[in-house]
Amino acid sequence: MAARALPLIAGAALASLTLGPVAVVLLRAGGLGALAPGDLAALRFTFVQAMISAAVSVTLAVPVARALVRQRFPGRAALVALMGAPFILPVIVAVMGLIAVFGRNGLVNGLLGALNLPLVDVYGLHGVVLAHVFFNLPLAVRMLLNGWQAVPGERLRLAASLGLSRGAMWRVIDAPVVLRVAPGAFVVIFVICLTSFAVALTLGGGPRATTVELAIYQAMRFDFDLGRAAALALVQLALGLAAGLVALKVARGEGFGAGRDRIVPRRDGRGWARGADFAWIVAAALFLLVPLGTVMTRGTAGLLLLGPDTFRAAGHSVAVALASTLLCMGWAMALANRRGELLALSAIAVSPLVLGTGLFLMLRPFVNPFSMALPVTALVNALMGLPFALRIIVPQAEAVEADFGRLRASLGMTGFAWWRLVWLPRLRRPLGFASGLVAALAMGDLGVIALFADPDRATLPLQVYRLMGSYQMEAAAGAALLLLGLSLGAFVLLDRGGRLADA
Repeated sequence: MAARALPLIAGAALASLTLGPVAVVLLRAGGLGALAPGDLAALRFTFVQAMISAAVSVTLAVPVARALVRQRFPGRAALVALMGAPFILPVIVAVMGLIAVFGRNGLVNGLLGALNLPLVDVYGLHGVVLAHVFFNLPLAVRMLLNGWQAVPGERLRLAASLGLSRGAMWRVIDAPVVLRVAPGAFVVIFVICLTSFAVALTLGGGPRATTVELAIYQAMRFDFDLGRAAALALVQLALGLAAGLVALKVARGEGFGAGRDRIVPRRDGRGWARGADFAWIVAAALFLLVPLGTVMTRGTAGLLLLGPDTFRAAGHSVAVALASTLLCMGWAMALANRRGELLALSAIAVSPLVLGTGLFLMLRPFVNPFSMALPVTALVNALMGLPFALRIIVPQAEAVEADFGRLRASLGMTGFAWWRLVWLPRLRRPLGFASGLVAALAMGDLGVIALFADPDRATLPLQVYRLMGSYQMEAAAGAALLLLGLSLGAFVLLDRGGRLADA
């Protein structure tokens, strides 16, 4: 009975905490406000940048993932792991790295200037798209790579025995993988880019480069027009839910069937194709790892300039990440099924700023809402991380249910015994990975806290943004390096904890 009640309670709490704050904002505003002409421009810009970002990310990911699946070389596993780092990188840290490489005084413009070529500008639409591709290219590569690795070795051996040409291999093996995985990857990245805030705040922000999330921030922070902010949030929610439903639909598709899990090297990556593959791998590695290396190089000297405010902000970030991870994983374990995953879609589509504002309005009659900035930030980050955690956990949870469900029924196991003896031991690895991902994302989030925190309750991403705003760039680089270390440390510690427990 308790086992059946827990998912219902968790689902009701999730629905209340995502839709309730939006309703509270609407009631406080007295209804929906009218959209301004600038808001329509923001909506158009949001849609355009999300479409371009998703298209470029997926298009570039196809040759990179294909090259990684065709070639074997020393350090390949480490390179694949490092190329995934940008996805868990704090946004503000990644922006600093991109500015160091593509900014006015960056490495690329230094090279172009030496060659008397026109300089590039990292701000505006192309800067926002560049940052989104930097974040989401690794995600698209990993999704496509998983699709190719799921092709049974027996299919590759049969193709080799038939002497298929490279063109035939593309038609028979590669094209079906791309058609099955790429549409889902495109929609997932499109949804992520829809709610872009920190990237647009730092690299966009002008009237011609404002996202809906940034327009919500401006409506709340500067105009205090809650009705307009709620209307924008509902538009964003509708777009996100529509895209999410499309993602769930296009994610379905027939694979290549089961095999015997044998690794069979591909023969179509020889000759000139080997050179082309390594060119794609090197280009992707340089694009993703040079900004990361630049942040580490420039931040080392800045560590000596960090003051007590930065270290206090770091403590706040660690506390927020810990609370968000515990809350999110408790939620995820209770909702680890397809219905829970569908319900969690609303969490990623609703504006975090509107969620935070609604929660503050709900708390206002009882406590000073600004004293609750950190707990509210932790709660909103847990909600934002829930869809990612469920996407990692649900496939393995369904497999465990399919493999051991009948045994459970025949033995009459209680819910707690099933959880302790079967479910938890077999899900420690995905639980560890999901915990690390949620902790890293929460550690680097710059959303709700930017709207409500005072100097005494700032988190580390907000402190980095403030140092950048006051032109203390060297100290900002040091704080960014500290944030990078905390985020990666949390991810590695929790992910490795799950692997060790699984060993």
